[in-house]
Amino acid sequence: MSSPMWTPPPARVAASNMRAFMAWQAAERGRAFPDYRALHAWSVADLEGFWSDFWDWSGVIAETKGARILIDGDKMPGARFFPDAKLNFAENLLRHCGPGPAIMFRREDGLERIMSGDELKALVARIAKALLAMGIEPGDRVAGFLPNIPEAIACMAGAASIGAVWTSCSPDFGVQGVLDRFGQIAPKVMISVDGYVYAGKRLDIRDKVSAVADGLPGLEKLVIVPFLQDTPDLADMPGAIALEDWLAPHAAGPIPFKRLPFDHPLYILYSSGTTGAPKCIIHRAGGILLQHLKEYSLHADIKPGDRHFYFTTLGWMMWNWLVSGLTVGATLMLYDGSPFHPDGNVLWDYADERKFNIFGTSAKFIEGCLKGGIDPQTTHDLSELKIILSTGSVLVPEGFDYVYAHVKQDVALASISGGTDLCACFVAGEPTAPVYRGEIQAPALAMDVATLRDDGTRSAVGEKGELCCMRPFPSMPLGFWADPDGAKYFDAYYSTYPNVWRHGDYAAFTPHGGMIIYGRSDATLNPGGVRIGTAEIYRQVEQLEEVVESIVIGQEFDGDTRVVLFVKLRPGLTLDDDLVQRLRRRIRDHASPRHIPAKVLQVADIPRTRSGKIVELAVRDIVHGRPIKNREALDNPQALEHFRDRPELAG
Repeated sequence: MSSPMWTPPPARVAASNMRAFMAWQAAERGRAFPDYRALHAWSVADLEGFWSDFWDWSGVIAETKGARILIDGDKMPGARFFPDAKLNFAENLLRHCGPGPAIMFRREDGLERIMSGDELKALVARIAKALLAMGIEPGDRVAGFLPNIPEAIACMAGAASIGAVWTSCSPDFGVQGVLDRFGQIAPKVMISVDGYVYAGKRLDIRDKVSAVADGLPGLEKLVIVPFLQDTPDLADMPGAIALEDWLAPHAAGPIPFKRLPFDHPLYILYSSGTTGAPKCIIHRAGGILLQHLKEYSLHADIKPGDRHFYFTTLGWMMWNWLVSGLTVGATLMLYDGSPFHPDGNVLWDYADERKFNIFGTSAKFIEGCLKGGIDPQTTHDLSELKIILSTGSVLVPEGFDYVYAHVKQDVALASISGGTDLCACFVAGEPTAPVYRGEIQAPALAMDVATLRDDGTRSAVGEKGELCCMRPFPSMPLGFWADPDGAKYFDAYYSTYPNVWRHGDYAAFTPHGGMIIYGRSDATLNPGGVRIGTAEIYRQVEQLEEVVESIVIGQEFDGDTRVVLFVKLRPGLTLDDDLVQRLRRRIRDHASPRHIPAKVLQVADIPRTRSGKIVELAVRDIVHGRPIKNREALDNPQALEHFRDRPELAG
């Protein structure tokens, strides 16, 4: 087997939260676990025991835990955790907040703010009181059309404190994209900004906000947070009120936390919507709380006072995950703006100046730094950095090489994977274990993750299969909005294998107990009946200096499927026969002859969702002349036109 790229030093292992939890198990429950694999095996075999013990160890604040931990545990969907519990997510979120910094914020143009925990709680209290004064009740929806700013966290917590349901989009969404989401769930309150800053531009969005508000007939209040102007002009926004004016009648004080059932809805998140209207995924408060507490304390090993950064927007589930860092006492480091303006050092500058302990980002950002020649190890002081987290897409082995050669040699690189569907991770970091090149370290605790063959049997180690979860977990969605009989929800995850969650990724376990993900299974290529993960091709293609990015699809052709590769090249370069042959040769030599594309074509741009994921299915549809159902889901929908009516694909 290969050697690890990084091994945690014994002192760090001994001080980890994972070892503290194991020691607690031994002392309080008489269970001794020699290593993580043994702990994981017990956690999936005894779901009730694990989640009950973790609740106690993590100190969940609740009116009652209840005697029952799991009912109908043999059913997916249908299983319910802690059916008698009553708690409040915001109460648990803010429990560590005090006089020290809870949030540090930086905008692209250099604007900075620090909000203490006490200041955050005071603002949450005023927001909760303003919502109650309007008559907002548990289950009513509150929408944020906001950048990644402290007020967004306060508004979410204010809504959650009284049992309202929070949902959000980032302000770069177009009007129709927002209405496709908020329009389905009928919020009573929408909180927005007057504008935002991105890539050196100040973007006034008051007209867009008004158009969204006009398209939401059930909206009762439009609140504007000043972000571009200290006092934005709201004269042309009928019915809008500035945040401070809305809060003026309400003094800070105790937060009116309403303790509600474990399954009370907390968030509505949205699928990407590239194949139709976005699905509105309803997440339960207790499930999100427990999953995020587990992932932060045990898998990310975050401790009180750690400075935790994740580059995200309010249009990506990683914002909801980032916010939960408050539950373990972390200080949240927020950034709003372009991660590559004025250059690729901007986030590393922030990490250096504010001494990040945890740096979270996307695989695409890491690959962008690699391509851009960014070398933080020689230009920045990252001595306080303990963990780098990566998700959003597959982090290829060369991304691991880059981190350890050019960012920091003694850092834990944790590639993690889950999704909006569960707002959590199936596979995650393991702070007591080594990091191996190209591998996610381990299945998460109490997640019975497996890779399955088409017949439903488990794949062998090293054999690719469908990523599935064989037993229930607390953050399974309550369901989809406007799906009264649960048919759409069932079809999305449970219809392929009986009583099993099929996630839609194509993956394999490694001899180390880790996992490699090869891409989305619905985008898997199938030439000649052989399944090929798209990430296997991207990994090879994007090693060539000339290639900025690529996208690969399977084209239906002559009764079979052939592999078609599209490449975006560096400015000024043109695809020629020499580059095509070098691409094919690299794929053949480093993947297999079956991976070699039948066609290699150049495009000016590659379409992606607003969270940065490339959209193979939309490209596949447009190549086959099928309609694209929801262009508003894309950040750059105009890029699709580069794939339409390509004569090279006719023969």
